[in-house]
Amino acid sequence: MIRTLRIAVVLAAALCGAHLFPGAGAAARPWVQPESFALKNGMQVIVLPDHRAPVVTHMVWYKVGAADEMPGKSGIAHFLEHLMFKGTGKIPPGEFSKSVARLGGNDNAFTSYDYTAYFQHVALEKLPEVMAMEADRMANLRLTDAVVLPERDVILEERNSRIDNNPAALFSEQLDAAQFLSHPYGQPVIGWRHEIEQLNTEDALDHYRRHYGPDNAILIVAGDITAATLRPLAEKYYGVLAPRGIPARARPQEPPQLASRHLEMFDDRVPEPSWQRSYLAPSHHQMTAAQNTSGDPYALEVLSQILGGSATSRLYRELIIEKAVATSAASSYQGTALDYGQFYLQAMPRIGRSVAELEEEIEKVLAQLLKDGVTADEVDRAKRQMIASAVYAQDSQTTMAQIFGQMLLTGSSVEDIVAWPDRIQAVTPERVNAAAKAVLRPENSVTGVLLPGKK
Repeated sequence: MIRTLRIAVVLAAALCGAHLFPGAGAAARPWVQPESFALKNGMQVIVLPDHRAPVVTHMVWYKVGAADEMPGKSGIAHFLEHLMFKGTGKIPPGEFSKSVARLGGNDNAFTSYDYTAYFQHVALEKLPEVMAMEADRMANLRLTDAVVLPERDVILEERNSRIDNNPAALFSEQLDAAQFLSHPYGQPVIGWRHEIEQLNTEDALDHYRRHYGPDNAILIVAGDITAATLRPLAEKYYGVLAPRGIPARARPQEPPQLASRHLEMFDDRVPEPSWQRSYLAPSHHQMTAAQNTSGDPYALEVLSQILGGSATSRLYRELIIEKAVATSAASSYQGTALDYGQFYLQAMPRIGRSVAELEEEIEKVLAQLLKDGVTADEVDRAKRQMIASAVYAQDSQTTMAQIFGQMLLTGSSVEDIVAWPDRIQAVTPERVNAAAKAVLRPENSVTGVLLPGKK
């Protein structure tokens, strides 16, 4: 599985951030109380107890993603994710998932810009067996041309079906490339086709040796278990693995963006035009690393909800209900990133209305917001909506494991995650207005229009 499009990452972040943490009024189900410890080889372990059923979600997250690839090797992180299922000395190629299925469980994996993760959902009594299998492939993956080269063809076909045959996906790649001139967030997670075609067995093994090891991984187990029960298992299966001495990440950074960027793309396969815009924005990790609140990601989360997060939002009300110029309108904030965040606006014009008319009305909404600011009622309503969604999301132990993984792998701490509701509750209209003025600036933006037909 792959998070190929930025919009997919945005949706993941929406689930991982503002919509998955309880606050005031969530007494019906208390917020999960995480437990944590570290193994001697550097592997961090997080336990999320949930004793409603005798099942667990076991996840291993590696601190490496598509943004950590060597130049010219785009797609290797996702390629290796596929190859991790190709076997070790103990597990024959293709048998990993079959073995999990025989245990009565299911498994999968996914790659993003900042991490790669592998997971199994099994009965509690089967946990030791999947831990043994996952630890084995962490240290003993075996790859040959016989398994690597056919899988490369699988990746190319995946790119055909997900990207090349999807104009919206192709356009998303172009928008990312325009937003990021230097940083690798500008290249697709799945990779550029011409670079995927050149990936080989040694590339995969090199990526594996550089980044896969217990000292570059976090183990998260959610479900019917405690840290006291998990610790001896973690020490038995993962604690015996030698650390690889993996160095800290080093990524190129963006030069200052000084001008707005505009793209148009025409494609005969597009049925209806669409409009979208992204603004470069601070991520939670950037705010923490800088030890200041100038970017205020928490306020940006609330701003996103007010501007386009629901049927009561400004964009929905103005563009769809009152002006009848759009069939859809939304905003989202991607703040769970190790480096740069992004604030998104998206809309589709109503039949009979032009993209130019739609953009004009969006600009009016933004101008009004920046001029008069948000109200206290809007801020309070947004926070209530976010918290309500959070309460419901706790019902899935897998979702909770994903929340902690995504946030830990993008620079947040366990304390940051637990403190999220209090920090959102502390957001004021003044902070939202300041964040809007800091981020919603033309020189921060990339605006794109996807149109039917050929130019």
